[in-house]
Amino acid sequence: MTARLADIAVQAGVSEATVSRVLNGKPGVSATTRQSVLAALDVLGYERPVRLRQRSAGLVGLITPELENPIFPAFAQVIGQALTRQGYTPVLATQTPGGSTEDELTEMLVDRGVAGIIFVSGLHADTTADMGRYEALRGQGVPFVLINGYSDKVQAPFISPDDGVAISLAVTHLAALGHERIGLALGPRRFVPVQRKIEGFLRAMREQLGMDPAEAGELVQHSLYTLEGGQAAAGALLERGCTAVVCASDMMALGAIRAARQRGLEVPDDVSVVGYDDSPLIAFTDPPLTTIRQPVQAMGQAAVRALLEEVGGSLPEGPPESSRAPLRTEFVFHPELVVRGSTASARRPDPDGGGGTASPSGARKAVQDPTPG
Repeated sequence: MTARLADIAVQAGVSEATVSRVLNGKPGVSATTRQSVLAALDVLGYERPVRLRQRSAGLVGLITPELENPIFPAFAQVIGQALTRQGYTPVLATQTPGGSTEDELTEMLVDRGVAGIIFVSGLHADTTADMGRYEALRGQGVPFVLINGYSDKVQAPFISPDDGVAISLAVTHLAALGHERIGLALGPRRFVPVQRKIEGFLRAMREQLGMDPAEAGELVQHSLYTLEGGQAAAGALLERGCTAVVCASDMMALGAIRAARQRGLEVPDDVSVVGYDDSPLIAFTDPPLTTIRQPVQAMGQAAVRALLEEVGGSLPEGPPESSRAPLRTEFVFHPELVVRGSTASARRPDPDGGGGTASPSGARKAVQDPTPG
């Protein structure tokens, strides 16, 4: 290998260390130098590593964290259709429990020479993740776009819904219906969209109900983005006397409805529930779900446009920060409140002391029930 590196270095007029960086896809090498090393490989008759072969103009990778949540197939469909119209073929790569990680899927796509990659709700949304993986990807000359999440450490186009505005729309709607104890059920705090939703929630609770951040913070419950996670989070919020629950996904909202029914409560008569995403078929649930519509169509099309602009242009490589800074752009899309049947006016206490009000523990009281003892 040493002799090979030396031969390539002499032919390209660079150091062996530079040759090594190019062959291993490391960042910090200019496009001109990288091309000189690749040309030297060709001249000397060495076969280029798979990751360094000319990229297919026809393939674009799409990495999603799962497909059980209907919002991810919705993104895949929109992005796939937009790519197909532009003459590209989407390659869907999905993480599964115990299966390939995002890094492994990325490596697989790079090895197959994709022209670029679109990440949906990936590690870029996790504030505890190492963002160096994306800089390394750029160092390999692979354009990419990131949906739902943001990091100022990554040079790339970002596509996001306005999470703060989304939650504010839900809280404003519920406050107008007379709800004063509104809970927020959402995922782990380390994710950027979660943090933005909390900010919007605290702001809206102050503006709409005059509730200070400390008090409103008690009505925030973290869980998982699943039906079971929504059920657990909503159960905890109902125990705190909430008459309405805003959920960070439609799947969580369905879990919240289940939690209410397990406590003998009716949705929306006793508890109002708001989802997030407006996933396909969610209008046909029982009751039809009031939700925040994530603008999937516009976001998916914007992601494809941004990626193809990156593919068509030259990705700056190397130190000059002035040439790289414009690549870090976040396109933020306005969500929409879709009112259906899972929200209604807050139930008021009967002036005579009965009438089916909800107790703080979430158990429904009926005036005709006999009192034990």
